[in-house]
Amino acid sequence: MPSSPQPPFTALRLGTRNSPLAMAQAEEARDRLIAAHPGLTIEIVPVTASGDKIQDRPLAEIGGKALWTKELDHWLMNGEIDFAVHSLKDVETIRPAAIAIAAILPREDVRDVLIGAESIRALPQGARVGTSAPRRAAQLLHARPDCTVVMFRGNVATRLAKLAAGEADATLLARAGLNRLDAAGTGHPLAADEWLPAPGQGAIAIECRADDTATRAILSAIDDLPSRHAVFAERALLAGLGGNCHSPIAVLTTAEGSELILRAAIYSPDGAEKVEATTRFAAGDPAGPARLAAELLNRAPDAVRAHFSGPAQE
Repeated sequence: MPSSPQPPFTALRLGTRNSPLAMAQAEEARDRLIAAHPGLTIEIVPVTASGDKIQDRPLAEIGGKALWTKELDHWLMNGEIDFAVHSLKDVETIRPAAIAIAAILPREDVRDVLIGAESIRALPQGARVGTSAPRRAAQLLHARPDCTVVMFRGNVATRLAKLAAGEADATLLARAGLNRLDAAGTGHPLAADEWLPAPGQGAIAIECRADDTATRAILSAIDDLPSRHAVFAERALLAGLGGNCHSPIAVLTTAEGSELILRAAIYSPDGAEKVEATTRFAAGDPAGPARLAAELLNRAPDAVRAHFSGPAQE
């Protein structure tokens, strides 16, 4: 039986931040698309995001996750690019209705890596740990209240340079990013069931205009359904908690057959208070994460609940 003819493709423009990791993610997306659609041509269009320009303050103080997406959103809606690639953990929980998450690539390793010591327990007494992530800071201080958090921002190379310069004794990075930068041997991975990852960690999201049916159809060929189910469950949890860039949220999703097991913890920013719970539900069912969010908030003391606003509204 003759094969179906390939549709006629024109060049598509892929927007991305121009950091080394973002470019590696864009190249992975491009390569997967070209493999799925022989004959497709993709031009990578880099942009310097606001979050890359301002690195001397915590993200939450200067506009939150929108600083990673707003330039690409503008280019996308103006037709200057056809689709955009993001680290999903950097994408706001509630997105504009005119933009669709058209594909999630197969998720990478979700673990954090500790650089500067073999484990959290092995950190020296009073160690200074560089991070700008509220989740990492709260988890660290919960496990090791003797440690001090030092604000670290910048790309992987910048943070490693700050560590080498003695600005901190240790730092934490995502294993997925190191893998994508061919630096998998850097640091010591932390067991995900002991040190819960960030929602969406390790996942690459591809967005396009919601009404661009042709591009959505092209992107659908590289959408990984198990990864989509896992990260959308985590985003549903975020929506149910009403968390923001100041809110320490950690979550681990595991699959068992057609079900997902979602284990989540929320903290006070100083790590003194922690609430943890687990639920099981059918993959693709947003009610399970919503129930887990409600349970966490109901059990949370004021020191934790003050940093969450409850269910987000679309």
